[in-house]
Amino acid sequence: MTAFEGLPGAVAVSRLRVYDWPAEDGLRGGTPHVHLTCSEAYVAVSGSGSVQTLTTSGFRQIPLAPGALVPFTPGTIHRLVNDGGLSIVVLMENSGLPEAGDAVLTFPPDTVADLGRYRAAAALPGDGTEDEQARAARTRRDLAVQGFLALRRATEAGDPGPLDAFHRAAAELVRPWTGDWRERRLRGAAAASEATGRQLDALARGDAGHLRDARVHAQQPSAHGRFGMCGRLDGYRG
Repeated sequence: MTAFEGLPGAVAVSRLRVYDWPAEDGLRGGTPHVHLTCSEAYVAVSGSGSVQTLTTSGFRQIPLAPGALVPFTPGTIHRLVNDGGLSIVVLMENSGLPEAGDAVLTFPPDTVADLGRYRAAAALPGDGTEDEQARAARTRRDLAVQGFLALRRATEAGDPGPLDAFHRAAAELVRPWTGDWRERRLRGAAAASEATGRQLDALARGDAGHLRDARVHAQQPSAHGRFGMCGRLDGYRG
């Protein structure tokens, strides 16, 4: 019986050391962004801070200390704030799609509305030096914080228009890749669910043969200290 050999349920994992660069509002932390098709969860490992969220229900700031778990669904704009040494484990739906395309940064409207301009603002120099990549990551973080603060002000003032407009622009940005994302889901979450279904069918027949095919997969991070949206990432193949 063929089993799914990715991470459980096709959930991917990474470890994140949150940026401690100060932003225009005096807070230190990562780049605000939203996922359009994937749920995500943060597990705080060390240090302290918070995650700021913005949805149509309003703004929240949720404290993060070791052991805290904060899951959120697609459409939740989120921003990590680092009060000191904040490190988290990130759990991501759909084989890590949140770090492989399903994220739109909260740049100002004129940037989000233009694919070319958005790509230029979001890109990091792949062959740049450590300092060049850090400067580019901080610049895009600052631009996204600018857009996020404007969205927050409008939402808290009772004006849903800017957030609705951001949602529409974000959906338009990712629309060309939805076919590829469907394939990722079929290879990952759907395949994992189907494997469980086959095992349940076998057990219902009294057949435990699939237990003979048990395997263990051990690995170390496949990427160390990569500049991510919210901090320095250690990633795993999933």
